[in-house]
Amino acid sequence: MLVSTKLRNAFGHFATGVTIITTRTPTGDPVGMTVNSFASLSLDPPLVLWSLARTSVNFDVFQVATHFTVHVLGTEQSPLARQFATKDIDRFLDVTTTPCASGVPRLDEYHACFECETHARYDGGDHSIIIGRILEVDERPGDPLLFYRGRFARIVSD
Repeated sequence: MLVSTKLRNAFGHFATGVTIITTRTPTGDPVGMTVNSFASLSLDPPLVLWSLARTSVNFDVFQVATHFTVHVLGTEQSPLARQFATKDIDRFLDVTTTPCASGVPRLDEYHACFECETHARYDGGDHSIIIGRILEVDERPGDPLLFYRGRFARIVSD
């Protein structure tokens, strides 16, 4: 059995992008969280995937959500990433959003944005793997925010 601290440290050597994923509860309340387990899956059909810990306070909401929006963050958005990673606060406080066609909140600021319909969910051990079919996509210029060895990082170009 691998020691979880050693495994977590080894995974930390792989730099990932930083996203905020939003949806709505069945009663219409906005929900959002910072996620770095996001990846492209397929161009045809257009699919993305991400994983959600079963221990997340948002687990039950995303297990029934029919739509969600993935916001890839830019380098200037690390405070927003921290806000959406903080527990027991109103994560949408002072954050401007626009509803997507599905009603899911879309942050007004992002580096890239993928509006998705939930396509499938799979067991992934202590996580649930959520696959979304991309309905709309948008991108903006700038550099992405990265997560590396437990901290936010930036790309350094030669």
